[in-house]
Amino acid sequence: MARVLIVDDDPAILEILGAYLRADGHDVREATTGVQARALLPEVDLAVLDWMLPGVSGLDVAREQRRAHPDFPLILLSARGEEEDRLRGLDVGADDYVTKPFSPREVAARVRALLRRSGVRDVVGGAGLSVNARTREVTLDGAPLTLTRLEFELLLTLAGHPGMVWTRERLLDRVWGADDPVVERVVDVHLAGLRRKLGEDAARPRFIETVRGVGYRFRDGA
Repeated sequence: MARVLIVDDDPAILEILGAYLRADGHDVREATTGVQARALLPEVDLAVLDWMLPGVSGLDVAREQRRAHPDFPLILLSARGEEEDRLRGLDVGADDYVTKPFSPREVAARVRALLRRSGVRDVVGGAGLSVNARTREVTLDGAPLTLTRLEFELLLTLAGHPGMVWTRERLLDRVWGADDPVVERVVDVHLAGLRRKLGEDAARPRFIETVRGVGYRFRDGA
């Protein structure tokens, strides 16, 4: 669950790779040139860059970003599959190198792996609430909270996407799994328990807001 930038001048690649990354829950931004990529990089957690871009190349953007931000996660895409090209891409600072044509499912998996390695977005929350995806620890105003597995997964999903509205159906798919035969009402039950532990109620939400007739969202800037 991160903000991911895809940079490619091929609309088909932007569409299909963006769909896979959004299905993983990421906030996806898109660019078609190196100039656009430069403008968007400060807003994201990871970038998937095509080498051959009009004007400023993806290789140049990767080199600049690595110099400015040594720990920034970068994946380079390229039709250039020779060993010398792969080494050159890695030498300028890319963490991973993917040769075209590629499987979007594999690239999505590489994004997940790189996010895990880099520790991006391990901790989400705000306004005194901290949710650590790696250690599975939750604190509220400095005090630890004990949550059930489902409560934790619900909170992590919502807090990881502040401002995004989640329907009950999407939360069921994400937290329980699409094959789990539970009804949507169970989402309300578990969220009610979670809200009690967060010390809030539906009428005056501090963190989790009910969007009437739609679902739930984590308050952006709570």
